Amino acid sequence: MALAEKLSISVADYLQGELVSDIKHEYINGDVYAMAGAKRAHNIISMNLAGLVFAHLRGSPCRVFNSDMKVHVQSARDDCFFYPDLHVTCSAADTAEHYNSQPKLIVEVLSDATERYDRAEKFHQYRKLTSLEEYVLIAQDTQRVECYSRDAQWDLRLYQAGEPAVLQSIGLELAVAEIYEGIVFEDVA
Repeated sequence: MALAEKLSISVADYLQGELVSDIKHEYINGDVYAMAGAKRAHNIISMNLAGLVFAHLRGSPCRVFNSDMKVHVQSARDDCFFYPDLHVTCSAADTAEHYNSQPKLIVEVLSDATERYDRAEKFHQYRKLTSLEEYVLIAQDTQRVECYSRDAQWDLRLYQAGEPAVLQSIGLELAVAEIYEGIVFEDVA
């Protein structure tokens, strides 16, 4: 019995396939992974933050993108495409039609299914982007915003309910409660 051969897909084939696919896929060095759908809280948090960031950046050269726009991470060893929940690019050179490669800020809303992956593999890949100044992880089951900044050697700044959160990369201070507006948390008594 012969072993099945693992087939890798080219970047060009991946990008072409994404144009006609009904579901989104992330690409990691030739391997393609389907993305799962998100819960209501995930979408509310993402949209709240996108609206706040969009309003803050209006009139600047920076643009905010939601989870429909890919981020391309390319290094000597790796070639990856991810769909972060939100990212901001301020680079005039970021003009590809279906992805950005010079984000300044990347935000992921955590879920049970993706939290480990977002904290480990994605963060490892995202740090290869020389343009990236800040990586933000947002919990959806409690009011917790984790900000990692390049200028602080990727050390954590943690913001919780009742506190202002600071997105240093884009100069935005906002109440943590604004990010979670419309989310009802069940009491765990």
